[in-house]
Amino acid sequence: MNALISVSDKTGIVEFAQALHALGIKLLSTGGTAKLLFDAGLPVTEVAEVTGFPEMLDGRVKTLHPKVHGGLLARRDVPEHMAALKAHAIDTIDLLVVNLYPFEATVAKPGCTLDDAIENIDIGGPAMVRSAAKNWKDVGVLTDASQYAQVLVELKLDGKLTQATKFALSVAAFNRVAQYDAAISDYLSSLNFEEGNNTPPRKLFPDQSNSCFVKLQDLRYGENPHQSAAFYRDLHPAPGSLVTAVQLQGKELSYNNIADADAAWECVKSFDVAKDGAACVILKHANPCGVAVGADALEAYSKAFQTDPTSAFGGIIAINCTLDERAALQMSKQFIEVLMAPDFTPEALAVFKSKVNVRILKIALPPGGVTDWDNGRNAVESKRVGSGLLLQSADNHVLTLADLKVVTKVQPTPEQLQDLLFAWTVAKFVKSNAIVFCKGGMTMGVGAGQMSRLDSARIASIKAEHAGLSLSGTAVASDAFFPFRDGLDVVVDAGATCVIQPGGSMRDQEVIDAADERGVAMVFSGVRHFRH
Repeated sequence: MNALISVSDKTGIVEFAQALHALGIKLLSTGGTAKLLFDAGLPVTEVAEVTGFPEMLDGRVKTLHPKVHGGLLARRDVPEHMAALKAHAIDTIDLLVVNLYPFEATVAKPGCTLDDAIENIDIGGPAMVRSAAKNWKDVGVLTDASQYAQVLVELKLDGKLTQATKFALSVAAFNRVAQYDAAISDYLSSLNFEEGNNTPPRKLFPDQSNSCFVKLQDLRYGENPHQSAAFYRDLHPAPGSLVTAVQLQGKELSYNNIADADAAWECVKSFDVAKDGAACVILKHANPCGVAVGADALEAYSKAFQTDPTSAFGGIIAINCTLDERAALQMSKQFIEVLMAPDFTPEALAVFKSKVNVRILKIALPPGGVTDWDNGRNAVESKRVGSGLLLQSADNHVLTLADLKVVTKVQPTPEQLQDLLFAWTVAKFVKSNAIVFCKGGMTMGVGAGQMSRLDSARIASIKAEHAGLSLSGTAVASDAFFPFRDGLDVVVDAGATCVIQPGGSMRDQEVIDAADERGVAMVFSGVRHFRH
């Protein structure tokens, strides 16, 4: 058996080659890999000795030769193929170990030049991988160091790979080549080419989008039982994102569970535990029905639950701190679909042990914190529309006190400013039209997803009334501007004393005048948060 090894990432390759040699497998290699194996004391034949042709053009040409591709592509069960190999003195290659030039890592570096990117486009590697993967019945092709261990187990056991393993390796190989080519296409088609500029500017949206995702699991069904569904993740998921969750107990997540869990987790991540304290989000049908901050998980949950106990039934709960036994005992009194936190004490997990259907997810918070949007949040969002795709930069805007513009005669107090920022953070995760009443670091009433902003305001008031909460002295956030004063009048009539909205309406002055007339403070954020 012959193995050709040519790897850019040398992780584990010496140990793997030593194991192959111990099994009596002949080693062929190229360039730096050959030198590494030779220096490790392994008998290795350079490909140039086999082809009779030296590496050339700074290594651009070294394996593009019939003695390489003939050895990979020849079908062992076709006599004519084997006769052709014999006639041209070509040996079969039974195992190919190749990983590709680090193109993705190269273009991810700040200041990457076009020349650097081009030189890291692998030609011979993908060509060999495709040849071996096409002839999978006769050739095992390894494209990642994570595959070495299982391959060695089979080779030591039977002296050969099973057909199932070779097919799986072939699929993985074609997937890797597809990912590689997609990365090259994405990069090159994102460039605004300028002659003579070796670091041309890049567009956020390339001329061709080639997204690649890996399936995590098939789901029982989609939004409804008659729909099929599956759950995929990015090739390289950001730390702190939902797909990095570890499920500690409970039933399999459903399509709706995953969608709602993501919305709840994104919302709770918006609160910095060091600055804001413990935060809790209770979410139902894609909308927060209760959000609060507190001194600990129990206080945050208790306040969030007060907002809308009825909607909280069967909801999704997300906490931004370690969940302890006290909070778990309180939460266990309600019906929960999914519970998420960065960590759980053993005592907290013991509380839910008997509630076997509760899905418990452990997700580390992103290391960069609330304002680092490269951690755990998508930079680009997508939505399918009839045979098309909408892409947009994600709504990752963080509002600070310095961004607020007070437009009324009444100035908000420091406490009101904090409530306004809290309400604004929540409103960003509520479906439009969104109206959110808050006070003292908790939601008091949430109106979501109505065609009329007035109806959203009225619904928020009704929910507060049903929950036995007074809206007197509350802060209100509106995800978009008030087009007329009537929306402002509704929230003030309900008890609001300060309002945050984007501004930007033709009738802004009319609304400002109404706020002055009603004696309430109003600030403009300058940013809209439609969520459809």
